[in-house]
Amino acid sequence: MTTPTAVVAARIFDGANWFEDGALLLEGERIVRICPKSDVPKDAYRIDHDDQWLVPGFIDLQVNGGGGIRFGEETSAEAVRAITAAHARFGTTKLLPTLITDTPEVTRRALEGGREAQAARIPGFLGLHLEGPHLSLERKGAHNPSFIRPMGPTDLQAICNYRQTTGFILTTVAPENVTTEQVSTLARAGVVVSIGHSNATAERVRTYFDAGASMVTHLFNAMSQLGHREPGIVGAALDDGRVHAGLIADGIHIDPATIRIALRAKLAPGAVFLVTDAMQSIGTALSEFELNGRSIRRNEGSLKLDDGTLAGADIDMLASVKFVHEVIGLPLEHALAMASVAPAKAIGVDQQLGFLKPGYIADFVVLTDRMEHVETWIDGKKSAASR
Repeated sequence: MTTPTAVVAARIFDGANWFEDGALLLEGERIVRICPKSDVPKDAYRIDHDDQWLVPGFIDLQVNGGGGIRFGEETSAEAVRAITAAHARFGTTKLLPTLITDTPEVTRRALEGGREAQAARIPGFLGLHLEGPHLSLERKGAHNPSFIRPMGPTDLQAICNYRQTTGFILTTVAPENVTTEQVSTLARAGVVVSIGHSNATAERVRTYFDAGASMVTHLFNAMSQLGHREPGIVGAALDDGRVHAGLIADGIHIDPATIRIALRAKLAPGAVFLVTDAMQSIGTALSEFELNGRSIRRNEGSLKLDDGTLAGADIDMLASVKFVHEVIGLPLEHALAMASVAPAKAIGVDQQLGFLKPGYIADFVVLTDRMEHVETWIDGKKSAASR
């Protein structure tokens, strides 16, 4: 029988409720239960964080890179390992390496890299996110327009094959370059389909939600906006309870007042969840790097092309949680859930991840009472990347 591990803390948040002076009991990679610290089994291996907190590990569904590596420039399992390790230092316990619009050959290599990472059981690797290339030229953002194209039969089959043979995959598409029939095929195969980088009307995008799209990528950014006569993708997403929406909370991509309005407006059970959209600068001192031959400059929390276009984000998930708590004014419980419970529900893994409950994967973060990172635990083990 496996000797249980008891991680004792001043406060434990299980994703819904706080427990004072408790212990999180683990066996292997799974959570057994939360108990009072006075009830810790005598044979348990005890780890004390008496003046600190335990919270569910953060789940990031949009990560372009980290640790100096951008997924796409490098696609090997070791590249994925470096990216997950960089984000583990900021409390992220599961993430989707995200490939932005690129050539068919790079996309093929990215899918192969995902297969390698899955086989190697890279800590923190949850699956892949293909953000493009089937997007709108009008709302391309920093995506290279020369690589944007319609989805063809080979593209469709490659994504479905990955889901059926390897593991989880999310894809961001635009109605301008993908049909409702293709979205239905993807959804039936178990692929999570997100609408993004699109100028579609609310009426048109609702037909894609009906076809099986269940998410919107980085709400407000690179999409048709909420108007008084035309609700756009923003309005359609907020008004549809089937749809979840990722949101970049760095104070640069979206004004705080707009975030507060969106959170009040979102129709349940779909919810707004946090994503970083982080680039390779996370965990590094990089001041400049390249994206498909174009320079991106890092300056005071933003990443921009020479023409001023935002190119991903320069924020980690813990900083995002702090932002929505301290600047937006959300209760701490809501802020933490936006980085754990909400993304887990958005992709249907909330029976395994997102909470600290019996039987769940033991992914959690140790924080001080000032929300400073102490340790990250992934699959029941302390991450070597913990600072």
